[in-house]
Amino acid sequence: MLSNLILGTLDSKHRIVGVFRHERVTIHPFLLFFKDIFAQGKDFAFIKSLNLHEIKARSVNSKEFRRQILRLNPDIILVGSWSEKFKKPIIDLPKIGTINCHPSLLPKYRGPNPYMRVIMNGEKETGITFHLMDENLDTGPILLQKKIDIVQGFNGDTGESLKNKCCVLAREGVRELLTAMNDEMIIPINQSAKEASYYPQISEKDILIDFEKSSVEINALLRALYPWQPAYIAHRRAFLQVKKIKFFPNKTKVKKPCVILKKNLNTLWVTTGDNRIAKITGLKLFGKFGQLFTPFYLRFFVKAGDLCK
Repeated sequence: MLSNLILGTLDSKHRIVGVFRHERVTIHPFLLFFKDIFAQGKDFAFIKSLNLHEIKARSVNSKEFRRQILRLNPDIILVGSWSEKFKKPIIDLPKIGTINCHPSLLPKYRGPNPYMRVIMNGEKETGITFHLMDENLDTGPILLQKKIDIVQGFNGDTGESLKNKCCVLAREGVRELLTAMNDEMIIPINQSAKEASYYPQISEKDILIDFEKSSVEINALLRALYPWQPAYIAHRRAFLQVKKIKFFPNKTKVKKPCVILKKNLNTLWVTTGDNRIAKITGLKLFGKFGQLFTPFYLRFFVKAGDLCK
């Protein structure tokens, strides 16, 4: 998102007076100094390649950040994929406003994980929204939106591919927005509270596979989580990490979902809610020594007829 917002701004022929990368917030300055020398990150390398001024602070709400913004005197602060909540004194600093690029079609899917959530929920489209920031999360008036389709099916979009699409779309969107702000008056549109939805951080419950659901829904969960978070299945009091699932027609007499039909040393066959069989491979017990004890657990504690729930 950082690189595409920078490129889109340059495409619009506007000048970037400073860039604040997220590593400044997440990594201690002492460690970041050595990281930039010996293990340079993509964001730093990109900023350096364009010879852009880097803002050095520990937080967007810090005194040093405020001091540098006052000195740089920007018309706009442009925000993308930032983890901190901006306080009002910072939001009000630039001449025109602080604008956030949120990767969903607001007011739907406010919150930190829209890439995952839209796929989990089987949405057919998503997009990006440029909106004025206020003191709440993703609630400010909308300036511009751009839509994209979500590829459906078992080989459809993953969280990663959808993120990449949204980031590329952000470049086009910021160029369009900044160019339009030069040539015309843009009237911010207030978000509809009735249409709003908010989704929090992904929880432990979200990453557990429910075999009472259909194969389509289970596949959507796996695609949504990829590549950031593995999914798990529950068996008794244990949790097994899943690497891959393939689905086949259920030609057995067992029609109840969640039932383990058979097993081997690293594979389970489990019935699903739409009368299909999930072949689950690459299993690993949750925990520090999970890989070591997985074959033992599958051999002695898992049997055909057990339930995965």
